Amino acid sequence: MSVGLERFGDRWSLLVVRDLMVRGLHTFREFQASGEGIASNVLADRLRRLQAAGIVAAEAERSDRRQVNYRLTGKGIDLAPVLLDLFVWSARHERTDFPCEWTGMMENRREWVLQEVRRRWEARDLTPLLPPPKRSRLKKGEKGR
Repeated sequence: MSVGLERFGDRWSLLVVRDLMVRGLHTFREFQASGEGIASNVLADRLRRLQAAGIVAAEAERSDRRQVNYRLTGKGIDLAPVLLDLFVWSARHERTDFPCEWTGMMENRREWVLQEVRRRWEARDLTPLLPPPKRSRLKKGEKGR
């Protein structure tokens, strides 16, 4: 377990993997604009670490070779069950801005969600699986739904 947490266990790395997996984000600029408030130097560091761990790959955009697109590797997409379980646990035990019906769908249709995440990854389909997050921040220490 400690090896896994070393590779992707910090907050920012998990959020980058989540955004690649279910939000359809794939560029540095999109990650920065996601509403999480990550500093550009921290984002650059996490992307480098995820690449070094073999979880994320960087690919030049075909139409503009200067633009870099990030994509989960096979190793990265294999994190889908772990992230889904963490997401459901968080929604069940902490206050989130995520709609209850989406949380229920992710919990009750777990296998479909995992299959859809993998299908979209294989097809390079960037259509978001999750709706965009609300921009309001929760107050620290608030619990429950």
